[in-house]
Amino acid sequence: MLKRELRKTCLAGMRSLPTDERRQASDRIAERFFAQFDLRNFGVVHVFLPIDSNNEIDTRLIIDRIRIEFPLVKIAVPRVRGNELETLRFDVDSVLKLSDWNVPEPAGDAFVDPWLIGIVIVPLLAFDQRGHRVGYGKGFYDRFLKTCRQDSLKVGVSFFPPVENIDDANENDVRLDFCLTPFNSYKF
Repeated sequence: MLKRELRKTCLAGMRSLPTDERRQASDRIAERFFAQFDLRNFGVVHVFLPIDSNNEIDTRLIIDRIRIEFPLVKIAVPRVRGNELETLRFDVDSVLKLSDWNVPEPAGDAFVDPWLIGIVIVPLLAFDQRGHRVGYGKGFYDRFLKTCRQDSLKVGVSFFPPVENIDDANENDVRLDFCLTPFNSYKF
């Protein structure tokens, strides 16, 4: 399938998820994340903050658990500036504001060097069996991931299983290393 078709189908599917199903699926994905990765080996974990109006996976469950179980691990979140993502530290007292795209973003300027990030939890709408992903179509994460270390793990999270193939994936698309769904973990 083409990215454009997948984007439309998966966004509609996410938006139609009942609140309790979204919560249960987000819980399962968080459990899978902590079962898969020993965060003691990572100094910084980059986590996207969900767009609640799109019914994205609630990554706050992961953030809260990192804070409790891995207090030495720093949490970073994205903020859009122009065509790029900035990486900012996200502490308990960080103030958030909604961007023009309805994305919660830090209001402060506690920047984190992307080179320090060990794991990036990557938002997506769809992914395929080769680790390609479909986002919202602006390329923010593909550009951002290229600024991270090559050995930084790129972990997608999805409510849905993979499609067989994203037909229009190209050389500018950064592939995932893993993708976690409520029912399976995929390694690429």
